[in-house]
Amino acid sequence: MALPQRAEEGTQGLTRVVAPTVAGLAVAFVLSAAVPSLAHQPGRDARLPTIGAAPAFALTTADGGRLALADLRGKIVAVTFIYATCADTCPLLTAKLAALGKRMGKDFGADVAFVAITVDPERDTPGVLRSYAQAHGARGAGWAFLTGTPAEIKDVAQRYGVFARKTDRGDVDHTFLTSLVDRAGALRVQYMGVRFDPNEMLRDLHSLLREGSR
Repeated sequence: MALPQRAEEGTQGLTRVVAPTVAGLAVAFVLSAAVPSLAHQPGRDARLPTIGAAPAFALTTADGGRLALADLRGKIVAVTFIYATCADTCPLLTAKLAALGKRMGKDFGADVAFVAITVDPERDTPGVLRSYAQAHGARGAGWAFLTGTPAEIKDVAQRYGVFARKTDRGDVDHTFLTSLVDRAGALRVQYMGVRFDPNEMLRDLHSLLREGSR
């Protein structure tokens, strides 16, 4: 029997997906036009469904160390993908997440972490990522910017459902997908694009925080 799939429509179009596997995103996206919105209706979504185990990774930080997803066990982690020379969309996404981090208050850093993985590892050295983070107000406790070898990055990105390719102009076309991982390392929600409602993501973060306090 097929596992249930659920695509959810945010306030700005289809931006939030809950499905049993990352591979199910494409199916959920196609089905969404015929599926009524289920996001945050009274009596619904009291507990976010579990998609599955979040894909593991161990990559190089902007400070030159190594960070694995397993190192963040016990925290709620938002995993997203950017690159430093992106002129518009990546900075918008980073700014949105930085604002969310501030709204989380004392929970950000202590119980919530944001991880941004480059899709341009050839150019995004640790130093480049440090400068990018500083320029976009995304430094300090709670943030991690990661790079790695091209093979490492391609593997991690694809396992999260993110695909990237360099254009003739030198830009990187890539999927914009932000994933929420719970304290136990399970993938719970994925937000497509950069137009997702930050209030919706904030509610999801608080929902996962409450799970850990029960």
